[in-house]
Parts: sequence; C-alpha cells; structure tokens
Amino acid sequence: MKPLFPVYCRPLGYIVLALSLFIPFMLVLAGWINDGNLLFYKECIKLLMMMGALFILFAYTKKETAATTEIRNKATRNAMFLTVFIVFAMMLYKVFVGDVVTVDHSSFLTFLIVNIICLEFGLKKAQVDSMFKR
Repeated sequence: MKPLFPVYCRPLGYIVLALSLFIPFMLVLAGWINDGNLLFYKECIKLLMMMGALFILFAYTKKETAATTEIRNKATRNAMFLTVFIVFAMMLYKVFVGDVVTVDHSSFLTFLIVNIICLEFGLKKAQVDSMFKR
C-alpha cells in the first residue's frame, strides 16, 4: 500500500482524531446536541474519525522506505484479523446478553483504529530493530 498524502497529513490526522474525541463534549455543553439530532452528530463524528485515521494511514512518513510500505501492509493484514476477532467477540457478547436492539457496530472505524495501532507498533519496532542492529 503506497502512501497518498504528504508528510504533514500524519500529525494532522492525529489532531483530527483528538478533536473528534472532544467535539461531542463541547457540543453537549453548548446545548447543540439534543434527542432530535443525536444520530446526525454521532455519524458526523464517526466520519471525522475515519477521515483522521485515513490521513494517518495514507500519509508519508519522514523516512519513507520500501520497509515502511511492507510494515503498512503487515499492519493492514493484522488489523483485518483483529477487527474480525473484535466484531465476532462483540456479536457473541450481544447474543449472550440477549441484546437484540443494539446492532450498531462501527466495524470500519474499529478496523482503521486497529490498523493505526498496528502501523505505529510496526514502525516503532522497525526503528528499535535498526538501532540495535548497528
């Protein structure tokens, strides 16, 4: 998977993710969120989080190499496996509890966040490996 965005989109993605975590609290305190528009704001925040996550995943790193592309591919593979596991576990939990009303799963957002975690772990691991191989 080749990167699409310039280097500055990586920190911008983290800023967007941080803002999307705090925006709902600010909107509630301002009184903008009520029962009528809760779903709208919920979906808008999820889209904002997805956008931030995609900025992080598809941005160039400062020292982009072929190894970075390989790490990005491995992170995506691991994220797919972990996301299927997480979604399956949530489905089993819903069956065990008997909750038939709540079916809202943000599996794509879960995939993106797990992918970012795997990517960051892989990049840091490669950095530490390169330091100790010298």
